[in-house]
Amino acid sequence: MNIVITGGTKGIGRALAEEFWQQGHQVLVCGQNSAELQALAKSKGGERFYATSCNIRELAQVESLRDFALQQMGSIDIWINNAGLAKTTNSILQTSQQDLETMVTTNILGTMQCCRVAAVLMLAQGYGKIFNMLGGGSDGEYFAGMGVYGSTKRSLDYFSTALAKELAGSGVIVGRIRPGMIITEGVVREAKADLANFQRRRHFANLICDEPETVAPYLAAEILKCNKSGHKIAWLSSLKISLRMLRGLVNKPQDKFSRYGL
Repeated sequence: MNIVITGGTKGIGRALAEEFWQQGHQVLVCGQNSAELQALAKSKGGERFYATSCNIRELAQVESLRDFALQQMGSIDIWINNAGLAKTTNSILQTSQQDLETMVTTNILGTMQCCRVAAVLMLAQGYGKIFNMLGGGSDGEYFAGMGVYGSTKRSLDYFSTALAKELAGSGVIVGRIRPGMIITEGVVREAKADLANFQRRRHFANLICDEPETVAPYLAAEILKCNKSGHKIAWLSSLKISLRMLRGLVNKPQDKFSRYGL
């Protein structure tokens, strides 16, 4: 398979890229940090792994990303929209104008542009899969500090459903991914920014949060076998949360955050 992953230098995007590459697929990741992109590509020895800079808020750069992927891999079988920004320590009114605009234009406009560019290509091919990474708030549930971010992910949930219906019967599959609570660089940054609040919910976070490399194998397997448009791949089900909470009443969970200086 030839796979494109936006926002593929960190977190779940990078973990998925590593997992697909280890399985023998060709992978292309994009991001905005040239040094990180070069280091990641170099670590793979130039074999079946490509990296390029792309700001998904800019349509011309998304089109260049598509062209580069075709140049390197010949076709695109799977396109995963993972790039996004999460600022989750402030209320809606406390969120800066810059953070507001960046979250909305990256998470919504950027993802929509990627979907449109990928869909046009895949319609011409007659096949392909597009997956959008959802997150907290995508199901409409409210979380403190996530008013703006959650709204962008709620929007993507609707958009993904709409696109799946519009492309029904075309050979292009549109799916959604709910990776659960992943410990990413952004999560660590937000925790350090509001350390007192994090310490209050540390026990709960240790129960429900996972490392990217723990989740990636399951998500990759589900992405590869998905053949139904509109499908939602979810790692952290309600049953799984309930079981973890019950275990937490009996056994103290492993601390997953100390390694990050928390």
